[in-house]
Amino acid sequence: MSKRRIQSLPPSECYSSYPLVSDGYGLMYASRITGNLNSPSEIVGVYSLPQGSSGSPFRIHSAHEVSQTEAIVILSSRHYGTTLEAESPPEGPGKTPPIFNIWGVKIELVAETSSAICPLDVLWHRRGLDVPIYTAYLETLKSFLLIGGSRYHEVGHVPAPSYEPSPDELAPIPRADEKLDVGASEPPKPPPYSWTQTSDSLTIAIPLPSNTPKSAIKVTFSPETLTVHVDSEIMTSIPIPRYSAKRLWDGISASSSFWTWDREAEHAFGLLTLYLDKQHEGTKWPQVFAPTDNSDDVEVLETLDPSELWHVREALEKYTTALREGEDASGLGLGRGVPSLAEGEVDVEVDETVGRTACLTWVAENGSIPTWFKNSEEIPFQLLSTPIPGIESTSMSLIVKNHLDGTVYTLETQNSAFPVWTHTSTFSALSFVLASKRDTRFTFHTPEAVFAFEGGIRNRGGNVYIYRSAPPSTQWAKQAILKVVDGHGGSLLGVGALQTGESTTPLMICLAEGELVLIKP
Repeated sequence: MSKRRIQSLPPSECYSSYPLVSDGYGLMYASRITGNLNSPSEIVGVYSLPQGSSGSPFRIHSAHEVSQTEAIVILSSRHYGTTLEAESPPEGPGKTPPIFNIWGVKIELVAETSSAICPLDVLWHRRGLDVPIYTAYLETLKSFLLIGGSRYHEVGHVPAPSYEPSPDELAPIPRADEKLDVGASEPPKPPPYSWTQTSDSLTIAIPLPSNTPKSAIKVTFSPETLTVHVDSEIMTSIPIPRYSAKRLWDGISASSSFWTWDREAEHAFGLLTLYLDKQHEGTKWPQVFAPTDNSDDVEVLETLDPSELWHVREALEKYTTALREGEDASGLGLGRGVPSLAEGEVDVEVDETVGRTACLTWVAENGSIPTWFKNSEEIPFQLLSTPIPGIESTSMSLIVKNHLDGTVYTLETQNSAFPVWTHTSTFSALSFVLASKRDTRFTFHTPEAVFAFEGGIRNRGGNVYIYRSAPPSTQWAKQAILKVVDGHGGSLLGVGALQTGESTTPLMICLAEGELVLIKP
Protein backbone atom coordinates (compact mmCIF):
# COMPACT_ATOMS: atom_id res chain seq x y z
CA MET A 1 0.00 0.00 0.00
CA SER A 2 1.31 3.45 -0.86
CA LYS A 3 0.07 6.92 0.06
CA ARG A 4 0.57 10.44 -1.32
CA ARG A 5 -0.71 13.46 0.62
CA ILE A 6 -2.21 16.30 -1.43
CA GLN A 7 -3.29 19.80 -0.47
CA SER A 8 -6.57 20.34 -2.34
CA LEU A 9 -9.16 18.14 -3.98
CA PRO A 10 -11.65 18.82 -6.79
CA PRO A 11 -15.31 18.45 -5.82
CA SER A 12 -16.02 16.01 -8.64
CA GLU A 13 -14.00 14.29 -11.31
CA CYS A 14 -14.28 11.51 -13.85
CA TYR A 15 -11.52 9.77 -15.77
CA SER A 16 -11.32 9.30 -19.54
CA SER A 17 -8.69 10.12 -22.17
CA TYR A 18 -9.39 13.74 -21.21
CA PRO A 19 -9.98 13.90 -17.43
CA LEU A 20 -13.11 15.93 -16.58
CA VAL A 21 -13.31 17.99 -13.41
CA SER A 22 -16.19 20.06 -11.99
CA ASP A 23 -15.27 22.99 -9.78
CA GLY A 24 -18.44 23.06 -7.65
CA TYR A 25 -19.52 26.41 -9.14
CA GLY A 26 -21.25 25.22 -12.30
CA LEU A 27 -18.25 24.74 -14.60
CA MET A 28 -16.64 21.58 -15.96
CA TYR A 29 -13.07 21.49 -17.23
CA ALA A 30 -11.59 19.05 -19.73
CA SER A 31 -7.84 18.70 -19.31
CA ARG A 32 -5.03 16.99 -21.12
CA ILE A 33 -2.28 15.31 -19.11
CA THR A 34 1.12 15.64 -20.73
CA GLY A 35 3.68 12.88 -20.68
CA ASN A 36 6.23 15.15 -19.01
CA LEU A 37 6.01 14.94 -15.22
CA ASN A 38 7.49 18.43 -14.92
CA SER A 39 4.82 20.01 -17.13
CA PRO A 40 1.37 20.79 -15.70
CA SER A 41 -1.79 19.51 -17.32
CA GLU A 42 -3.51 21.76 -19.84
CA ILE A 43 -7.14 22.92 -19.88
CA VAL A 44 -8.54 22.17 -23.32
CA GLY A 45 -12.19 23.06 -22.69
CA VAL A 46 -14.55 24.76 -20.23
CA TYR A 47 -18.25 23.86 -20.20
CA SER A 48 -21.40 24.92 -18.38
CA LEU A 49 -25.05 23.89 -18.33
CA PRO A 50 -27.49 25.74 -20.60
CA GLN A 51 -29.02 29.10 -19.73
CA GLY A 52 -31.34 28.82 -16.75
CA SER A 53 -29.27 26.11 -15.08
CA SER A 54 -25.81 27.68 -15.38
CA GLY A 55 -24.13 28.51 -12.10
CA SER A 56 -25.65 25.54 -10.29
CA PRO A 57 -23.05 23.12 -8.94
CA PHE A 58 -23.30 19.66 -10.43
CA ARG A 59 -21.73 16.27 -9.95
CA ILE A 60 -20.11 14.21 -12.69
CA HIS A 61 -21.26 10.61 -12.45
CA SER A 62 -19.69 9.03 -15.51
CA ALA A 63 -18.16 9.86 -18.88
CA HIS A 64 -18.19 7.62 -21.95
CA GLU A 65 -16.19 8.20 -25.10
CA VAL A 66 -18.30 7.45 -28.15
CA SER A 67 -15.55 8.56 -30.55
CA GLN A 68 -12.13 10.17 -30.47
CA THR A 69 -13.71 13.61 -30.47
CA GLU A 70 -16.99 13.12 -28.58
CA ALA A 71 -17.94 12.00 -25.09
CA ILE A 72 -21.26 11.56 -23.30
CA VAL A 73 -21.35 12.68 -19.67
CA ILE A 74 -24.04 12.10 -17.02
CA LEU A 75 -24.47 14.93 -14.49
CA SER A 76 -26.74 15.59 -11.52
CA SER A 77 -27.66 18.82 -9.74
CA ARG A 78 -30.15 20.02 -7.15
CA HIS A 79 -33.42 21.39 -8.53
CA TYR A 80 -34.50 24.64 -6.89
CA GLY A 81 -37.54 25.39 -9.04
CA THR A 82 -41.06 25.95 -7.76
CA THR A 83 -42.62 23.18 -9.83
CA LEU A 84 -42.69 19.93 -7.92
CA GLU A 85 -43.04 16.73 -9.89
CA ALA A 86 -42.83 14.36 -6.96
CA GLU A 87 -43.77 10.73 -6.87
CA SER A 88 -44.31 10.66 -3.11
CA PRO A 89 -46.18 12.91 -0.67
CA PRO A 90 -44.39 15.59 1.36
CA GLU A 91 -42.33 14.38 4.28
CA GLY A 92 -44.37 16.39 6.78
CA PRO A 93 -46.26 19.63 7.32
CA GLY A 94 -44.54 22.37 5.32
CA LYS A 95 -41.85 20.00 4.02
CA THR A 96 -41.26 18.81 0.48
CA PRO A 97 -38.74 16.18 -0.60
CA PRO A 98 -35.68 17.45 -2.51
CA ILE A 99 -35.63 17.01 -6.28
CA PHE A 100 -32.56 16.41 -8.42
CA ASN A 101 -31.91 17.09 -12.09
CA ILE A 102 -30.21 14.35 -14.09
CA TRP A 103 -28.57 15.46 -17.34
CA GLY A 104 -27.21 13.53 -20.28
CA VAL A 105 -24.85 15.88 -22.16
CA LYS A 106 -22.43 15.62 -25.06
CA ILE A 107 -19.10 17.43 -25.26
CA GLU A 108 -16.63 17.89 -28.11
CA LEU A 109 -13.10 16.83 -27.23
CA VAL A 110 -10.65 19.05 -29.09
CA ALA A 111 -6.89 19.08 -28.96
CA GLU A 112 -6.61 22.86 -29.07
CA THR A 113 -6.57 24.75 -25.81
CA SER A 114 -9.61 26.97 -25.28
CA SER A 115 -10.61 29.12 -22.31
CA ALA A 116 -14.02 30.13 -23.67
CA ILE A 117 -17.02 28.73 -21.78
CA CYS A 118 -19.06 26.48 -24.07
CA PRO A 119 -22.63 25.43 -23.28
CA LEU A 120 -23.14 21.70 -22.93
CA ASP A 121 -25.21 19.94 -25.58
CA VAL A 122 -28.09 18.44 -23.56
CA LEU A 123 -29.29 15.11 -24.95
CA TRP A 124 -31.96 14.53 -22.31
CA HIS A 125 -33.09 15.83 -18.93
CA ARG A 126 -34.76 13.85 -16.14
CA ARG A 127 -35.77 14.50 -12.54
CA GLY A 128 -35.99 12.29 -9.47
CA LEU A 129 -36.05 12.29 -5.69
CA ASP A 130 -32.53 10.96 -5.17
CA VAL A 131 -29.00 11.30 -6.53
CA PRO A 132 -28.18 8.30 -8.76
CA ILE A 133 -26.22 5.54 -7.09
CA TYR A 134 -24.74 4.31 -10.36
CA THR A 135 -24.91 5.38 -14.01
CA ALA A 136 -23.70 3.79 -17.21
CA TYR A 137 -23.97 4.10 -20.97
CA LEU A 138 -24.33 0.88 -22.95
CA GLU A 139 -23.28 1.43 -26.53
CA THR A 140 -24.78 -1.88 -27.71
CA LEU A 141 -28.20 -0.72 -26.51
CA LYS A 142 -27.68 2.96 -27.32
CA SER A 143 -29.19 3.65 -23.90
CA PHE A 144 -28.31 5.02 -20.48
CA LEU A 145 -28.86 3.14 -17.22
CA LEU A 146 -29.70 5.14 -14.08
CA ILE A 147 -29.80 3.32 -10.74
CA GLY A 148 -31.05 5.29 -7.76
CA GLY A 149 -33.39 5.40 -4.82
CA SER A 150 -36.22 6.70 -7.03
CA ARG A 151 -37.37 6.59 -10.63
CA TYR A 152 -36.23 9.37 -12.95
CA HIS A 153 -39.10 10.79 -14.99
CA GLU A 154 -39.13 13.22 -17.85
CA VAL A 155 -39.34 16.90 -16.95
CA GLY A 156 -42.99 17.89 -16.72
CA HIS A 157 -44.11 14.36 -15.90
CA VAL A 158 -46.94 14.41 -13.38
CA PRO A 159 -47.60 11.01 -11.80
CA ALA A 160 -51.16 9.79 -11.64
CA PRO A 161 -52.66 10.76 -8.28
CA SER A 162 -53.28 7.91 -5.91
CA TYR A 163 -56.99 7.25 -5.55
CA GLU A 164 -58.42 6.49 -2.14
CA PRO A 165 -61.97 5.09 -2.32
CA SER A 166 -64.53 6.45 0.09
CA PRO A 167 -66.22 4.13 2.60
CA ASP A 168 -69.35 4.11 0.44
CA GLU A 169 -67.32 2.74 -2.49
CA LEU A 170 -65.84 -0.17 -0.56
CA ALA A 171 -67.69 -3.42 -1.15
CA PRO A 172 -66.86 -7.03 -0.30
CA ILE A 173 -66.41 -9.63 -3.00
CA PRO A 174 -69.61 -11.72 -3.13
CA ARG A 175 -69.55 -15.48 -2.89
CA ALA A 176 -71.43 -17.76 -5.23
CA ASP A 177 -75.20 -17.07 -5.10
CA GLU A 178 -74.65 -14.49 -2.36
CA LYS A 179 -76.86 -11.38 -2.43
CA LEU A 180 -75.00 -8.54 -0.78
CA ASP A 181 -77.67 -5.91 -1.46
CA VAL A 182 -80.27 -7.65 0.67
CA GLY A 183 -80.19 -6.25 4.18
CA ALA A 184 -76.88 -4.48 3.53
CA SER A 185 -77.77 -1.67 5.91
CA GLU A 186 -78.60 -4.03 8.77
CA PRO A 187 -75.94 -5.29 11.19
CA PRO A 188 -75.01 -8.97 10.82
CA LYS A 189 -77.15 -11.31 12.89
CA PRO A 190 -75.48 -13.45 15.54
CA PRO A 191 -75.35 -17.22 14.99
CA PRO A 192 -78.37 -19.14 16.30
CA TYR A 193 -76.21 -21.15 18.70
CA SER A 194 -72.65 -21.84 19.83
CA TRP A 195 -71.14 -25.21 20.53
CA THR A 196 -68.08 -27.04 21.75
CA GLN A 197 -67.11 -30.69 22.11
CA THR A 198 -64.97 -33.11 24.03
CA SER A 199 -63.91 -36.61 23.06
CA ASP A 200 -67.24 -38.11 24.22
CA SER A 201 -69.78 -35.27 24.34
CA LEU A 202 -71.14 -32.24 22.53
CA THR A 203 -72.51 -29.09 24.19
CA ILE A 204 -74.84 -26.70 22.34
CA ALA A 205 -75.82 -23.33 23.85
CA ILE A 206 -78.89 -21.55 22.41
CA PRO A 207 -79.70 -18.02 23.70
CA LEU A 208 -83.38 -17.37 24.41
CA PRO A 209 -85.23 -14.47 26.03
CA SER A 210 -84.94 -14.85 29.79
CA ASN A 211 -88.74 -14.66 30.28
CA THR A 212 -89.31 -17.74 28.11
CA PRO A 213 -91.22 -20.31 30.22
CA LYS A 214 -89.79 -23.79 30.43
CA SER A 215 -93.10 -25.22 29.26
CA ALA A 216 -92.59 -23.47 25.91
CA ILE A 217 -89.41 -25.45 25.21
CA LYS A 218 -89.69 -28.84 23.49
CA VAL A 219 -86.48 -30.86 22.93
CA THR A 220 -86.40 -34.39 21.52
CA PHE A 221 -83.29 -36.53 21.06
CA SER A 222 -82.97 -39.47 18.68
CA PRO A 223 -79.84 -41.46 17.67
CA GLU A 224 -79.50 -39.48 14.42
CA THR A 225 -81.69 -36.36 14.70
CA LEU A 226 -82.45 -33.44 16.99
CA THR A 227 -85.72 -31.57 17.48
CA VAL A 228 -85.88 -28.15 19.17
CA HIS A 229 -89.14 -26.17 19.27
CA VAL A 230 -89.60 -22.95 21.24
CA ASP A 231 -93.21 -21.78 21.31
CA SER A 232 -92.81 -18.15 22.28
CA GLU A 233 -94.53 -15.02 21.04
CA ILE A 234 -92.02 -12.67 22.66
CA MET A 235 -90.32 -10.28 20.22
CA THR A 236 -86.54 -10.64 20.16
CA SER A 237 -83.68 -9.30 18.03
CA ILE A 238 -81.88 -12.65 17.90
CA PRO A 239 -83.00 -15.59 15.77
CA ILE A 240 -84.72 -18.37 17.69
CA PRO A 241 -83.82 -21.65 16.00
CA ARG A 242 -86.44 -24.24 15.19
CA TYR A 243 -85.25 -27.70 14.24
CA SER A 244 -87.63 -30.52 13.37
CA ALA A 245 -85.91 -33.91 13.30
CA LYS A 246 -82.80 -32.28 11.88
CA ARG A 247 -80.11 -34.83 11.06
CA LEU A 248 -76.95 -34.61 13.16
CA TRP A 249 -73.44 -34.96 11.74
CA ASP A 250 -72.94 -38.24 13.63
CA GLY A 251 -74.89 -40.49 15.95
CA ILE A 252 -75.62 -39.79 19.62
CA SER A 253 -76.87 -41.80 22.61
CA ALA A 254 -80.38 -40.40 23.03
CA SER A 255 -80.97 -42.01 26.43
CA SER A 256 -77.97 -40.30 28.06
CA SER A 257 -78.43 -36.90 26.37
CA PHE A 258 -80.30 -34.12 28.20
CA TRP A 259 -80.95 -30.38 28.27
CA THR A 260 -81.17 -27.55 30.83
CA TRP A 261 -82.71 -24.08 30.85
CA ASP A 262 -80.96 -21.30 32.77
CA ARG A 263 -83.14 -18.20 32.71
CA GLU A 264 -80.48 -15.74 33.96
CA ALA A 265 -83.25 -13.52 35.35
CA GLU A 266 -80.96 -10.52 35.85
CA HIS A 267 -80.07 -10.55 32.14
CA ALA A 268 -82.15 -10.15 29.00
CA PHE A 269 -81.25 -13.60 27.70
CA GLY A 270 -80.89 -17.05 29.19
CA LEU A 271 -79.21 -20.19 27.86
CA LEU A 272 -80.84 -23.36 26.63
CA THR A 273 -78.00 -25.88 26.90
CA LEU A 274 -78.11 -29.27 25.16
CA TYR A 275 -75.73 -32.02 26.29
CA LEU A 276 -75.33 -34.68 23.60
CA ASP A 277 -73.56 -37.93 24.37
CA LYS A 278 -71.51 -39.06 21.34
CA GLN A 279 -72.23 -42.52 20.03
CA HIS A 280 -68.65 -42.91 18.77
CA GLU A 281 -66.23 -41.72 21.40
CA GLY A 282 -63.11 -40.00 20.07
CA THR A 283 -64.75 -38.82 16.83
CA LYS A 284 -64.24 -35.09 16.21
CA TRP A 285 -67.27 -33.38 14.73
CA PRO A 286 -66.55 -30.60 12.20
CA GLN A 287 -70.09 -29.23 12.67
CA VAL A 288 -73.27 -30.04 14.58
CA PHE A 289 -75.64 -30.89 11.74
CA ALA A 290 -75.16 -32.89 8.59
CA PRO A 291 -74.64 -30.75 5.46
CA THR A 292 -77.70 -30.08 3.32
CA ASP A 293 -78.57 -28.19 0.14
CA ASN A 294 -80.78 -25.76 2.04
CA SER A 295 -79.30 -22.24 1.71
CA ASP A 296 -81.08 -21.14 4.92
CA ASP A 297 -78.93 -23.43 7.05
CA VAL A 298 -76.22 -21.49 8.85
CA GLU A 299 -72.88 -23.22 9.36
CA VAL A 300 -71.64 -22.42 12.87
CA LEU A 301 -68.00 -22.97 13.71
CA GLU A 302 -67.02 -24.60 16.97
CA THR A 303 -66.60 -22.17 19.86
CA LEU A 304 -63.80 -22.81 22.33
CA ASP A 305 -65.03 -23.40 25.86
CA PRO A 306 -63.79 -20.72 28.33
CA SER A 307 -62.32 -23.30 30.69
CA GLU A 308 -60.37 -24.89 27.86
CA LEU A 309 -59.17 -21.46 26.73
CA TRP A 310 -57.82 -20.79 30.21
CA HIS A 311 -55.74 -23.98 30.10
CA VAL A 312 -54.31 -23.08 26.69
CA ARG A 313 -53.40 -19.56 27.80
CA GLU A 314 -51.75 -20.88 30.95
CA ALA A 315 -49.58 -23.28 28.93
CA LEU A 316 -48.68 -20.55 26.42
CA GLU A 317 -47.70 -18.11 29.18
CA LYS A 318 -45.43 -20.73 30.75
CA TYR A 319 -43.75 -21.33 27.39
CA THR A 320 -43.17 -17.65 26.56
CA THR A 321 -41.91 -16.94 30.09
CA ALA A 322 -39.41 -19.78 29.77
CA LEU A 323 -38.12 -18.38 26.48
CA ARG A 324 -37.84 -14.85 27.87
CA GLU A 325 -35.98 -15.93 31.02
CA GLY A 326 -33.88 -18.57 29.29
CA GLU A 327 -35.40 -21.56 31.08
CA ASP A 328 -35.72 -24.98 29.49
CA ALA A 329 -39.27 -24.87 28.12
CA SER A 330 -39.21 -28.48 26.95
CA GLY A 331 -38.54 -29.99 30.36
CA LEU A 332 -35.92 -32.27 28.81
CA GLY A 333 -32.91 -30.75 30.54
CA LEU A 334 -31.58 -29.02 27.42
CA GLY A 335 -30.16 -26.05 29.31
CA ARG A 336 -30.89 -22.33 29.41
CA GLY A 337 -30.86 -19.61 26.75
CA VAL A 338 -29.94 -19.90 23.08
CA PRO A 339 -26.87 -21.66 21.64
CA SER A 340 -23.65 -19.69 22.10
CA LEU A 341 -23.03 -19.52 18.34
CA ALA A 342 -26.37 -17.78 17.79
CA GLU A 343 -26.32 -15.53 20.85
CA GLY A 344 -26.00 -11.89 19.78
CA GLU A 345 -25.95 -12.78 16.08
CA VAL A 346 -29.65 -12.60 15.30
CA ASP A 347 -30.83 -9.10 14.43
CA VAL A 348 -33.77 -9.33 12.07
CA GLU A 349 -34.17 -5.56 11.63
CA VAL A 350 -30.52 -5.03 10.65
CA ASP A 351 -30.49 -8.01 8.30
CA GLU A 352 -33.63 -6.74 6.55
CA THR A 353 -32.29 -3.21 5.94
CA VAL A 354 -28.82 -4.06 4.60
CA GLY A 355 -28.16 -2.58 1.19
CA ARG A 356 -29.93 0.30 -0.52
CA THR A 357 -33.38 0.36 -2.05
CA ALA A 358 -32.89 1.02 -5.76
CA CYS A 359 -34.85 1.31 -9.01
CA LEU A 360 -33.72 0.97 -12.62
CA THR A 361 -34.41 3.73 -15.14
CA TRP A 362 -33.49 3.31 -18.81
CA VAL A 363 -33.14 6.33 -21.10
CA ALA A 364 -32.51 6.13 -24.83
CA GLU A 365 -30.02 8.48 -26.51
CA ASN A 366 -32.82 10.79 -27.61
CA GLY A 367 -34.29 10.89 -24.08
CA SER A 368 -37.22 8.55 -24.74
CA ILE A 369 -38.00 5.24 -23.05
CA PRO A 370 -36.49 2.27 -24.93
CA THR A 371 -39.07 0.08 -26.65
CA TRP A 372 -37.73 -3.05 -24.96
CA PHE A 373 -37.99 -1.64 -21.42
CA LYS A 374 -40.27 -3.69 -19.15
CA ASN A 375 -42.39 -2.17 -16.40
CA SER A 376 -41.32 -5.01 -14.09
CA GLU A 377 -37.85 -3.45 -13.90
CA GLU A 378 -39.35 -0.48 -12.03
CA ILE A 379 -39.97 -2.68 -8.98
CA PRO A 380 -37.57 -1.58 -6.18
CA PHE A 381 -34.94 -4.05 -5.00
CA GLN A 382 -32.18 -4.16 -2.36
CA LEU A 383 -28.87 -3.30 -4.03
CA LEU A 384 -25.71 -4.52 -2.31
CA SER A 385 -22.97 -3.56 -4.78
CA THR A 386 -22.27 -1.86 -8.11
CA PRO A 387 -19.25 -2.17 -10.43
CA ILE A 388 -16.25 -0.23 -9.23
CA PRO A 389 -15.92 3.11 -11.08
CA GLY A 390 -13.10 3.57 -13.55
CA ILE A 391 -12.94 0.09 -15.07
CA GLU A 392 -14.50 -0.37 -18.48
CA SER A 393 -16.18 -3.76 -18.75
CA THR A 394 -17.85 -5.53 -21.63
CA SER A 395 -20.71 -6.62 -19.35
CA MET A 396 -22.83 -4.86 -16.74
CA SER A 397 -23.45 -6.60 -13.41
CA LEU A 398 -25.19 -5.83 -10.11
CA ILE A 399 -25.23 -7.66 -6.78
CA VAL A 400 -28.71 -7.87 -5.26
CA LYS A 401 -29.73 -8.98 -1.78
CA ASN A 402 -31.27 -12.45 -1.68
CA HIS A 403 -31.93 -13.41 1.95
CA LEU A 404 -28.42 -13.86 3.43
CA ASP A 405 -26.62 -14.06 0.08
CA GLY A 406 -25.63 -11.61 -2.63
CA THR A 407 -26.70 -12.76 -6.09
CA VAL A 408 -24.85 -11.42 -9.14
CA TYR A 409 -27.03 -10.47 -12.11
CA THR A 410 -25.33 -9.76 -15.43
CA LEU A 411 -27.00 -7.88 -18.27
CA GLU A 412 -26.96 -9.96 -21.44
CA THR A 413 -26.97 -7.61 -24.45
CA GLN A 414 -26.20 -9.96 -27.34
CA ASN A 415 -29.73 -9.38 -28.57
CA SER A 416 -30.13 -5.62 -28.37
CA ALA A 417 -33.87 -5.94 -28.92
CA PHE A 418 -34.40 -8.01 -25.76
CA PRO A 419 -31.66 -7.45 -23.13
CA VAL A 420 -32.16 -9.59 -20.02
CA TRP A 421 -30.64 -9.82 -16.54
CA THR A 422 -29.18 -13.28 -15.88
CA HIS A 423 -28.14 -14.77 -12.55
CA THR A 424 -24.48 -15.66 -13.11
CA SER A 425 -23.00 -16.24 -9.64
CA THR A 426 -23.57 -15.89 -5.90
CA PHE A 427 -21.53 -14.47 -3.03
CA SER A 428 -22.65 -16.70 -0.18
CA ALA A 429 -23.63 -14.93 3.07
CA LEU A 430 -22.60 -11.54 1.63
CA SER A 431 -25.75 -9.83 2.92
CA PHE A 432 -25.15 -11.33 6.36
CA VAL A 433 -21.54 -10.11 6.66
CA LEU A 434 -22.37 -6.64 5.29
CA ALA A 435 -25.09 -6.29 7.94
CA SER A 436 -22.42 -6.58 10.63
CA LYS A 437 -20.50 -3.55 9.28
CA ARG A 438 -21.72 -0.29 10.84
CA ASP A 439 -19.46 2.19 8.98
CA THR A 440 -19.66 0.91 5.40
CA ARG A 441 -19.43 3.89 3.02
CA PHE A 442 -18.95 2.26 -0.39
CA THR A 443 -19.48 -1.26 -1.69
CA PHE A 444 -18.14 -2.14 -5.14
CA HIS A 445 -17.30 -5.34 -6.95
CA THR A 446 -15.27 -6.82 -9.76
CA PRO A 447 -15.83 -10.26 -11.30
CA GLU A 448 -13.39 -11.66 -8.74
CA ALA A 449 -14.31 -9.95 -5.45
CA VAL A 450 -16.50 -7.54 -3.47
CA PHE A 451 -14.89 -4.54 -1.75
CA ALA A 452 -16.63 -2.96 1.27
CA PHE A 453 -14.99 0.35 2.26
CA GLU A 454 -15.47 1.93 5.67
CA GLY A 455 -15.91 5.70 5.83
CA GLY A 456 -13.42 6.28 8.64
CA ILE A 457 -15.60 8.74 10.55
CA ARG A 458 -14.46 10.58 13.70
CA ASN A 459 -10.79 10.18 12.75
CA ARG A 460 -10.85 6.50 13.67
CA GLY A 461 -9.58 5.32 10.31
CA GLY A 462 -11.21 2.78 8.05
CA ASN A 463 -10.60 -0.56 6.38
CA VAL A 464 -11.60 -2.27 3.18
CA TYR A 465 -13.07 -5.75 3.53
CA ILE A 466 -12.43 -7.97 0.51
CA TYR A 467 -14.70 -10.96 -0.13
CA ARG A 468 -13.49 -13.12 -3.00
CA SER A 469 -15.80 -15.21 -5.15
CA ALA A 470 -15.73 -18.99 -4.90
CA PRO A 471 -17.10 -21.80 -7.09
CA PRO A 472 -20.37 -23.40 -5.93
CA SER A 473 -18.60 -26.61 -4.89
CA THR A 474 -16.16 -24.75 -2.60
CA GLN A 475 -17.02 -24.72 1.11
CA TRP A 476 -14.71 -21.83 2.04
CA ALA A 477 -14.12 -18.44 0.40
CA LYS A 478 -11.07 -16.24 0.92
CA GLN A 479 -11.36 -12.91 2.71
CA ALA A 480 -8.94 -10.09 3.47
CA ILE A 481 -8.81 -6.80 5.39
CA LEU A 482 -6.62 -3.84 4.41
CA LYS A 483 -6.15 -0.53 6.18
CA VAL A 484 -7.20 2.38 3.95
CA VAL A 485 -7.09 5.53 6.09
CA ASP A 486 -5.50 5.86 9.52
CA GLY A 487 -7.65 8.76 10.72
CA HIS A 488 -5.16 11.57 10.03
CA GLY A 489 -6.36 12.12 6.47
CA GLY A 490 -10.05 12.45 7.34
CA SER A 491 -13.03 10.48 6.12
CA LEU A 492 -13.17 8.58 2.84
CA LEU A 493 -14.82 10.63 0.05
CA GLY A 494 -14.67 8.40 -3.00
CA VAL A 495 -13.24 5.26 -4.53
CA GLY A 496 -12.20 4.50 -8.09
CA ALA A 497 -10.04 2.03 -9.95
CA LEU A 498 -7.44 2.20 -12.69
CA GLN A 499 -6.24 -0.58 -14.95
CA THR A 500 -2.45 -0.39 -15.20
CA GLY A 501 -0.44 -2.13 -17.89
CA GLU A 502 -1.20 -5.76 -18.58
CA SER A 503 -2.08 -6.57 -14.97
CA THR A 504 -5.55 -8.04 -14.46
CA THR A 505 -5.72 -6.63 -10.92
CA PRO A 506 -6.90 -3.00 -10.89
CA LEU A 507 -5.25 -0.28 -8.83
CA MET A 508 -7.66 1.12 -6.22
CA ILE A 509 -7.69 4.91 -5.82
CA CYS A 510 -9.15 6.05 -2.48
CA LEU A 511 -9.79 9.76 -2.02
CA ALA A 512 -9.94 10.99 1.59
CA GLU A 513 -10.36 14.53 2.90
CA GLY A 514 -6.64 15.12 3.18
CA GLU A 515 -4.86 12.37 1.29
CA LEU A 516 -4.95 10.10 -1.73
CA VAL A 517 -4.39 6.40 -1.03
CA LEU A 518 -3.45 3.84 -3.68
CA ILE A 519 -4.17 0.17 -2.97
CA LYS A 520 -3.18 -2.83 -5.02
CA PRO A 521 -5.25 -5.72 -3.62
